[in-house]
Amino acid sequence: MKIVQLADYPIYINTVSQMIYEEFVVPTSSTKSLKDVQALFSKKHKHKLPLTLIAIIDNQCVGTVSLFEQDCSLRPQYTPWLASLYVNPAYRSQNIARSLIDALLVKAVQLGFDKLYLKTENTASYYYKIGWTHLETVLHKDETIDYFYYDLKLV
Repeated sequence: MKIVQLADYPIYINTVSQMIYEEFVVPTSSTKSLKDVQALFSKKHKHKLPLTLIAIIDNQCVGTVSLFEQDCSLRPQYTPWLASLYVNPAYRSQNIARSLIDALLVKAVQLGFDKLYLKTENTASYYYKIGWTHLETVLHKDETIDYFYYDLKLV
């Protein structure tokens, strides 16, 4: 497996867009289209936000994670954000998500950030397990959202 920046491998933009659209847009009431998501991932950078990393195995993109300036209008004071972490179900339980997260932490340090934030609706136990610090739990629109941060001085 190799972890690379999507900006260096634009042939995977449609694959990443489809993953994120199906996992994070379709199940919600969002009005974003697949084309909107493709436009978002087409604007990725290498040395500034937003940026996206991808995991490639045998020339197939099997996972992705992004670093966004903002990922939650409810918490504008938190920035930047780990967002859109996704691993193809056929490749889960192989530490791909952890490898993507670790690579993103390194990239955030390289960009000069001292903390990284994330929100999750259903994987709080995973982030506790890998060393993230819980900030708060909020009930929003009948959904429980956990907010975490990672102290990048630990990287």
